[in-house]
Amino acid sequence: MTDGKHEVLVIGGGVAGLVLALEVADHRRVTLLRPTSDDQGASRWAQGGIAAVLSPQDDIEAHVADTLVAGDGLCDEPAVRFTVEQGPSAIEWLLSLGVPFTPDASADAGYPYHLTREGGHGARRIIHADDATGRAVVDTLKQHVESHPNIQLCGELTAIGLIADGEGLCRGARCLDAGGRLQELLAEDTVLATGGASGLYRHTTSPQPASGEGMMMAAELGAELMNLEFQQFHPTCLFDPEGPAFLISEAVRGEGGLLLNAAGERFMPAVDPRAELAPRDIVARAIDAQMQRTASDHVYLDIRHLGEAAIRHHFPTIHAHCARRGLDIVRQPIPVVPAAHYSCGGITTDLGGATTVPRLYAIGEVACTGLHGANRMASNSLLECLVYARSCAQRLRAAKSPSTAEPIPAPWGRKPVPMGEIEQIREAMRQLMSARVAIVRTDHGLDEAAKGLDQLHQRLAPMMSDAMASVPLANLWHALRLARLTVTCARARRESRGLHFNPDCPVHGDATPHPSRIRLQALETI
Repeated sequence: MTDGKHEVLVIGGGVAGLVLALEVADHRRVTLLRPTSDDQGASRWAQGGIAAVLSPQDDIEAHVADTLVAGDGLCDEPAVRFTVEQGPSAIEWLLSLGVPFTPDASADAGYPYHLTREGGHGARRIIHADDATGRAVVDTLKQHVESHPNIQLCGELTAIGLIADGEGLCRGARCLDAGGRLQELLAEDTVLATGGASGLYRHTTSPQPASGEGMMMAAELGAELMNLEFQQFHPTCLFDPEGPAFLISEAVRGEGGLLLNAAGERFMPAVDPRAELAPRDIVARAIDAQMQRTASDHVYLDIRHLGEAAIRHHFPTIHAHCARRGLDIVRQPIPVVPAAHYSCGGITTDLGGATTVPRLYAIGEVACTGLHGANRMASNSLLECLVYARSCAQRLRAAKSPSTAEPIPAPWGRKPVPMGEIEQIREAMRQLMSARVAIVRTDHGLDEAAKGLDQLHQRLAPMMSDAMASVPLANLWHALRLARLTVTCARARRESRGLHFNPDCPVHGDATPHPSRIRLQALETI
């Protein structure tokens, strides 16, 4: 079925998608595809907060400088400056909507809300809602979205691909409803806010992580992707092989948490002068090295010295969650392990969210703006969602003349692919990525990953010629091709920089580093 009544189609209902919908809806009608699974996505699980220059003791230049350092020489400085400069007004906008940020009632407070500090930041500039900032922001935005008369929420449709026309414009999305029926939503403008690609790995910090579906949907239309090799692993995910993923916020270290190895020894001061507050790539590699050295499957994050009152005050969500899983963090150190967390690469966009495909935009983690470079600094992610959703909305407020070219037909066939086959290939892909393309990569390991992923592709590709559309199959097809592109980028970067660490080329390369730009057509040459 084809439905061509949509002005602005937004795919994804995390912070970026919700903000854009609200900022556009007073000017144009918005259709927001927001499956219920979005409530388990990265935005809602963001604990730490939002980085912005809010304190009188802080300034724009300091935030810019900290971000450039964390990005390890690969940030786009104009994008960094644009993002940081827009931060304070973005926070004021959230406050105007009623987001319940944690107040600071202390006598010497220079700002009405409590500001914490996280890794890479030289000042306290993280505004937060206790230790559940993502949930507070998403819930507030949802209330406003649900009450706006110009926003149509669609929770029963899942996008599996984009629609192009003969002139190369994006014309909307192909979706499946709850019954598996294919529906085409034609739109004047389409915005991807689908999240990152941490689902390419076995262990992640999100219960239902994205696997780069939006990135590959854009790539199928010819969009350029950038910096795919820079996958951030959060240093501290709760280690519990029997339970679901749960992030232990960086704010825990910001408030004084100490990392200990299996012998109970603190190790970060010997690695970096910033110790536990070093950027995430450094901390994650240090933890990985300790695990390898001691043959342990985790390390410990210790906050017992903060005292019960401070722990309950600053980290009520983490305290309660750990308690439900049998861990008293007031009296026991928290077992933690690095886990795939955030994609610094994605769809190449400009400062207004435009991709290289006309009428297609991307915001949030699915996009690569140049802000994060080779490593994202803590709490700059929600800031990026806010700033670029609002800048993209400004560009979308004026309607454009619709395309008259015919949409290109859907490629799907009629033969179902067994779920068992889909799950086997997905698990094999995740095993390869986790073993060979994670915190530390080697030339040999990347070669093995490329060979293994190629074999999986050869196994799946023949089925796709007449495959019946399904959400699991479409997601796997997107994920497997993105994994191959990621390995291609990692093999091509002959240096170690930020999140990409390869002991076979351990130092920085060119004095002027370049982003990794790639398109789907690159797979045809492999």
